[in-house]
Amino acid sequence: MTYNWQQKDWPNFRFETRRLESQIAEFAEKTGRISGMLAGLSPEAVLSAEIGFMVAEAVKSSEIEGEYLSRQDVMSSIQNQFDPSGPHTNVSDARATGIAQLIVQLRDTFREPLSAEQLFEWHQLLLPYARMKTGAWRTHSDPMQVVSGRHGRMTVHFEAPPSAVVPDEMKRFISWFNTSAPNNSDMYNAPIRAAIAHLYFETIHPFEDGNGRIGRAIAEKALFQGIGRITLISLSEAIEANKSLYYEAVKSAQRSNEITPWIAYFMTTLIQAQSEAEKHIAFLLKKASFYDRFRDRFNERQHKVIERMFQAGPLGFDGGMSAQKYVGITKASKATATRDLQELFDMGALAREGEGRNTRYSLKTEPV
Repeated sequence: MTYNWQQKDWPNFRFETRRLESQIAEFAEKTGRISGMLAGLSPEAVLSAEIGFMVAEAVKSSEIEGEYLSRQDVMSSIQNQFDPSGPHTNVSDARATGIAQLIVQLRDTFREPLSAEQLFEWHQLLLPYARMKTGAWRTHSDPMQVVSGRHGRMTVHFEAPPSAVVPDEMKRFISWFNTSAPNNSDMYNAPIRAAIAHLYFETIHPFEDGNGRIGRAIAEKALFQGIGRITLISLSEAIEANKSLYYEAVKSAQRSNEITPWIAYFMTTLIQAQSEAEKHIAFLLKKASFYDRFRDRFNERQHKVIERMFQAGPLGFDGGMSAQKYVGITKASKATATRDLQELFDMGALAREGEGRNTRYSLKTEPV
């Protein structure tokens, strides 16, 4: 088996732009549409959405690697960094704090050149409990292999360059990343550069662990630089939705330096992430419109329940709101819950279906 890094043309990746034109156009169109949608939100709502996507990226990037973090821990860690002078929530899981710090740092410094020192810092943040040395390139003499299966019956999917050449390979990678960065926003080439950056880094596989998470952060840095601003998507969430397809695409791409199929896969994934972002932002616009329509019309109990229903997101409150659930949330009596829900229905805030014990309510939002 000859891998891409063993071939004479490494790392001169080749691809056919013509075959990617429709995806490039769709990516650019969606980027503009998302920007337009965000213009309809308040600065506070935009920040809330941004934090939500950062949390999703941190949690899902970890899940891809089989590490499951508390969403609340990650959320608290990010909020602590956004408002260091405000109320501070203690987070006991250093992994959640570490990846949250990485995601926030990526947001704040995406315009800056990439450096080995930044990558070392990210590595240390990601692996607070690691027994191995962190914040340094791998040095072991054993082959760095991506494998699956049980001991004795393992399948080798990929073998990275030997540790001895990693410092030179990473020096060349960092130089390529920084010299390929656009002077101004370059939306049309942004997803292509992000796709190459991720594959290039993953092929070198410079660390003992954490390469996948750092590689996805590098891809987002390239994307942000190309667009010229933070884009509200979660690349990792889109990848995690079909993890096996991601691994197969990487495996196939590491066989050749002609990478048109890899870039096509990567752009498809980006566009899926954009579609999910559109749904979420449309939901936030509906929420803002909803509160504008019913401003100051809810009592304290009703406001608490409505907010809980919105917290469920675009998919809606699981099973709908019932009088019993209303009682559980507000601690009100059954009679009060029934009366409050009837009032919300009468004013047009809730839609109703079913009868008697099967009566369920859903939010009645207006189309965006």
